[in-house]
Amino acid sequence: MGKFGLQFKATLENITNVRPVGDDFRWYLKDSMPLKGGRGSASMVQKCKLCSRENSIDILRDTITPYNAEDSERYKTIVQFECRGLEPVDFQPQAGFAASGAETSTQFPEINLQEKDWTDYDEKASESVGIYEVTHQFIKC
Repeated sequence: MGKFGLQFKATLENITNVRPVGDDFRWYLKDSMPLKGGRGSASMVQKCKLCSRENSIDILRDTITPYNAEDSERYKTIVQFECRGLEPVDFQPQAGFAASGAETSTQFPEINLQEKDWTDYDEKASESVGIYEVTHQFIKC
């Protein structure tokens, strides 16, 4: 059993508070296994085809943290996972993110980061907004 943090890094333009939206947000993770595991409730349970062991990943919801303008171009842990028998090795951002205008608090509720870049226009500030060069890494917590 171990905890892994997903660290997010991007260049933000006139935007802040990048975050996943909703309790049903899907974290698209690729994992490796096997590791020694245990049992209990989890966000995802997977049975190993080779050894029939149940492996799981639990999203630690109280660790979900927004990525803000001051975090731009630096890695920041945005969520932690408790893993039993699995280790996350890759993350594919998809739709389901939201953000706010850095100066105006204009809400951008439907951001898709699948292409690793996103742009829009903040009419209140009369300026472009964007999230660029999205990347990630995992750390052991």
